This record gives sequence, C-alpha cells and structure tokens, in this order.
Amino acid sequence: MKREVIIALAIATTLPMLASAKEVSAGAHGAVADSVISRQREMLAENTKGKGFGPQSPRDIDATAGNNSRVFTAAPAPTEMNLCNIHFHKNAEHKGGEFTQYAGNGDGHGFHSGYKYSGKLSASELKPVGHDICPSMHGGLAAGDTIEVHYVLSTAQAEPGPTLASCLTDAINNPQLRVEAQVYVLVNDKQALDFARLAQYRKNNGLYQATNIPSNTGTPVQYAGSTTGPGYNEKGSPFQVSWSVHPHVAKVNIESVGKWCKGNVFNEDHAHGVRNLITNLDLLSNITTGTL
Repeated sequence: MKREVIIALAIATTLPMLASAKEVSAGAHGAVADSVISRQREMLAENTKGKGFGPQSPRDIDATAGNNSRVFTAAPAPTEMNLCNIHFHKNAEHKGGEFTQYAGNGDGHGFHSGYKYSGKLSASELKPVGHDICPSMHGGLAAGDTIEVHYVLSTAQAEPGPTLASCLTDAINNPQLRVEAQVYVLVNDKQALDFARLAQYRKNNGLYQATNIPSNTGTPVQYAGSTTGPGYNEKGSPFQVSWSVHPHVAKVNIESVGKWCKGNVFNEDHAHGVRNLITNLDLLSNITTGTL
C-alpha cells in the first residue's frame, strides 16, 4: 500500500466519520439514542464480516474472551521502539480497571462518550479552575474529567510528531505499532502529576523513549488490537497494534494539561473523541496472560 494511502488512513483515526443528518440533529440536543449506537455496531459487523480484519480496539480489558484468530507478530518491547506520537481522548476509550463508569452515548461521533474514573474525588480536587482548558468545538476539559493518553511507538526510524503519520517513514510503510495507554483523572491540585513531565521523552541508545509513563498504575493488560478513534465506528481499522493498557488511574494537575495543549511537538490542543467499545467477539482477540 502506498504511503500516501496509509497516512490518509492514519489521520482518519483521529477524525469522526460523517453521520446522517438525523444523528447530527440528535447530537446537537443531547446524547443520541441507544439505537444510533446499535446501528453503528451493526454497520461495523456488516462492513468487516468475512473481509479478514484483525482484532479491533478499544475493549473491556477485564473481559478476556475473543474469537478473532487473525494472527500478527507482537510488537517489540517499548525500549526497542521509537516514540512517535502522544495524544489523548476525553474519557477512556477502554473500559475496565478503575474506569468503568459509562459517560453515555454522546453525540454519535465519539464525543461525550467513553468511560470515566469510577473512584471518588474531593471537593477541592473538583473545584472549577475558572477558565478554558484545551477548548474545542466539542467543549474543553474540567476538573474531574477523565482522559486516556496514548503513547504510540513504532519500529520505523520515526521521530515524535503529529498524528500517526509520524509513525511511518518512506523506508518502512508497515512498521509494527505499540500503544502504551494510561488513564488519568484531572484534578485542581498543584501537587498532582504534571502532564508536561508525563509527556517528556528523550533519545536513548538511538531510540526516542517516553521517560515518565507511571510505573505504579498496575500491571498493563496486553492484547492484540487496532488503532482507535470514532472514524472507525462503522468500519474496521486495518492497522495492527500491540496494546498495553494500565488498569489504575493516576491524578494529573488539570492546569498542566491546559499548558501542554498550548504548545507541544505533537500539535495536540484538544481531546479526541472515542471509538465505540468493541463488543463483537469476532472482532476481539483472546487475551492471554504474559507479555505481548
């Protein structure tokens, strides 16, 4: 496949699909009906059936069952790959661990849906900051919000940059991909983690490495899946991704996220939407214990 086509597909993972006027109207006045999400799931099943798609993401990391037998070689360990992109989604795309509270159906395009931190926060942690944080046409972030950060790694000789296109090169159009996923809850607390530090990276032994992904948020659930984003609510993602999803949530100072959104090498200035949780067992890999 030509690199231009792959880049177009990569960029599509961060863009919502066009929807019907009915869905747009519903989203403008609140969450869409369950029937809209059901129809998207039906279309995904229809558009992938018998076509050889590999396992998809996101998923419930507490559920191990999956019938998709499409096999691909697991990506190497993160220390043997290049960090090529960091971005985040408002609400967790994955479900499980400490993020099991459903945010609702949202607007049908991936916004205001997903999963929230299921724990408790103090009144001070939830105190409004009084100004916009990472604003966008779909709304900004507020204290108490949950985000899922994707640290994307590639076997290509890639450098950190915007979108999944940064994970590809002219020399390697089909690199192996790995995503280290960490869920954070945003709090109004200057003593909480600094997002800029969490997003830091450096070159080590010739490879770009994320240096401060938390190491105290539980043993990651590792599984074979795909790229995510609401652009794939009704079609399968053709990308093969080795996932590591940390089950515990870490608290991050919301002000530090706002500052990061104002300038970073990834050109990220707002939260992305989420892809519907994959529940079709034919589109899920079977999770086994051990390292992927």
